[in-house]
Amino acid sequence: MARWLSVLFFLGCLTSPAFGQPVQGTLDKIKSTNAITMGYREASLPFSYVGDDKKPVGYAIDLCTRVAAGIQQQLALSDLQIKWMPVAPENRMAMVANGTIDIECGTTTNTLSRQEQVDFSHMTFVDGGSLLVSTASNITSLSDIAGKRLAVIPGTTTEKVVAEALQKADVEVELVRVREHSDGIAAIESGAADAYASDRVILIGLALTSKDPKRLRLAEESLSYEPYGLMLRRGDTDFRLAVNRVLSRLYRSGQIYPIYERWFGAVDRASPLLQAMYLLHGLPE
Repeated sequence: MARWLSVLFFLGCLTSPAFGQPVQGTLDKIKSTNAITMGYREASLPFSYVGDDKKPVGYAIDLCTRVAAGIQQQLALSDLQIKWMPVAPENRMAMVANGTIDIECGTTTNTLSRQEQVDFSHMTFVDGGSLLVSTASNITSLSDIAGKRLAVIPGTTTEKVVAEALQKADVEVELVRVREHSDGIAAIESGAADAYASDRVILIGLALTSKDPKRLRLAEESLSYEPYGLMLRRGDTDFRLAVNRVLSRLYRSGQIYPIYERWFGAVDRASPLLQAMYLLHGLPE
């Protein structure tokens, strides 16, 4: 009996403050500080970027703003401050994992390997990878860029998918690594790259807001499946539920469509696949 008591005492000590305090839940943190910290991308049009007033705007930003309002209501806070913090592909997961930001509002694809480090909300968008090229080029598919220069952001799912597709097609290219989407389109416009690889909707937004949209077009080929989600800290189930509750309400009520049309109406109507995604994630309360 004494031996088992010693074991139980030792196990109890492991969970005591002397061995480290349990991690504070995000909802508790928000309630105690009256603030939520949200990460945003600076040039991921039309999802998350800096507007003319130097503030973050976009489809994902609108979703996160709705999430903040829902959490404020859930926690019965009279006021909730949103602190916006810029993130980049190379640091976004670390900033979520270490608690620097509470949620990332961008264009991050939910993958199984990323779920080893972070959690994701319900899907917020469905897209696929493609190539943005100049209309003067003869590039219509991946095989057409053999021996040419392809711009891509390192550390993205697009980089991995493109590498796999190039290997499968036995095509060799010169990779031009860029930091942001704006750098990718700038590389095409300056002639530093022959094509830029990213998700189709992002490429469409870049083309529409470029210096001369008529000089750019999308390649016909689709390279990947990209399910977007809002990135959250791993294992914080209460916070993930609060976020998903807001998203489900938006999808279930149809309030998501005015948000979609605000940012994509000039580009395209919601595809049947995206409408199905809204339906499937519009979980009942």
